[in-house]
Amino acid sequence: MHRVYIALAPGDGIGPEIMDASLALFKAAGVGDHAEFVPVDMGKSVFDTGNTKGITDEAVRTVEDCGVLFKGPMETPKGGGGKSINVTLRKLFSTYANFRVFKSLPGVQTVYSKAGIHLDFSIVRENIEDTYGGVEHRLSNDMIQCKRLISAPGCDQVHRFAFQTARQLGLKKVFCGHKANIMKMTDGLFLDRFKFAAKDFPEIETGDVIVDALCMNLVIKPQQYQMIVLPNLQGDIVSDLAAGLVGGLGFAPSANIGKHISIFEAVHGTAPDIAGKGVANPTSLILSGIMMLRHIGLLKHAAVVENALFAALETGLHTGDFGDPSLPGYKKEPATTKQFVQGIIDKLGEKPKTVPATPVPEQSTPTLNHAPRPSSQQVIRTFVNIMSHVAGCDVYLDSPLAPVALAHEMQQAAQDTPFKLTLISNRGTQVWPGGSVYTECVDYYRVRFELKDGILPGSIGQSRAIALLDKIAEKFIVCSYELLRTFDGVRGYSMAQGQ
Repeated sequence: MHRVYIALAPGDGIGPEIMDASLALFKAAGVGDHAEFVPVDMGKSVFDTGNTKGITDEAVRTVEDCGVLFKGPMETPKGGGGKSINVTLRKLFSTYANFRVFKSLPGVQTVYSKAGIHLDFSIVRENIEDTYGGVEHRLSNDMIQCKRLISAPGCDQVHRFAFQTARQLGLKKVFCGHKANIMKMTDGLFLDRFKFAAKDFPEIETGDVIVDALCMNLVIKPQQYQMIVLPNLQGDIVSDLAAGLVGGLGFAPSANIGKHISIFEAVHGTAPDIAGKGVANPTSLILSGIMMLRHIGLLKHAAVVENALFAALETGLHTGDFGDPSLPGYKKEPATTKQFVQGIIDKLGEKPKTVPATPVPEQSTPTLNHAPRPSSQQVIRTFVNIMSHVAGCDVYLDSPLAPVALAHEMQQAAQDTPFKLTLISNRGTQVWPGGSVYTECVDYYRVRFELKDGILPGSIGQSRAIALLDKIAEKFIVCSYELLRTFDGVRGYSMAQGQ
């Protein structure tokens, strides 16, 4: 019999309790006949040893060998240099798509359930890039930078996953959330690749919406959406907003999908205030586990567990953090974690009566085939055979000078070079030439040099820009430098506000 091996990380705080409860439910449903859970070390206990990654090398290899990780909530240390273990895992294993389903659940009271509105939509979030690259620098006394990185291959991966998932689920419309009206190149690329991917799915209607309007729409009329795909940071924020619509993070499952490795996790906190008391709500982790069962091919088991969960919830079964007193069987005294799961186990084989039951397919054996281990990191590309030419450079300076004085210095530096000074901006706003005397400046400038009239892009290389940079560095602190290029004749850099 084909068996699937799943790396298991119980988590911190309430993690071990809700993980034990979830595994007891899956065992009762017969999951153990087809899947084996392999414990791995990660989280607080690893951070406490001084390991700033929060995961041991042995655990990394086990996850790579299994191809699937089931994890509870994990604590990120405060201070000490350790980064979020959750983000580290997603990026380390290239789980490029975060998939969350937001569905009204029986027994979970919300403003929408009270109004008789049933919600059922999903969010696909790009999971690796954006500001979650965590590339930050202090540039001057008063300025700190976080780089926002968006790649065409990264966009293509998440968009194709979104459309493929929508097709599998029979969804009729997919929206792209973005801020391309302001971030015209980064979010503009994300939106362009969404439209490109949509061409291969003609049966699915598409739309796009600016992220701030999306948040308003989700509060006013969330039932208008079936699936939304978003960049990383925006997707993170909107996902938590969406969780609030269905009762909170305790009712929101999460899957992180990659080409080789996928992670299924509870995204709520570790709740240290109730850890060890046996009263934690395991619903989110159970729902994430149901997604994992479907991922590995145990479709029948997933449907049976999901129906049992819904059937139990509609009887009034609840832990202390939720409950609908109007339901039959509701008890003022909430269930413990173990009692809650036992209530679900008692409903295995039954179907809910107040909400649509999940169809139970015949597929009950694993279909997941773990791809061979790559020999090295792979470089993924979208655009090839693009002709690029040097058009100038942006030099970022730490300087207390006023714009006019700085412009005088930069014009002198550009003498006897192929470049001329064309722009000085501060915090993204043009302050030279022109601008307003009311534009307040900080000690960090972008100084733009472009090719002088008559010098064509492609006639010089990067070395001349580096030579200019070296000349400027003799008198100024150069914080960073960006080469300006055209790509197939199209400018590859943005204009300043007011330019």
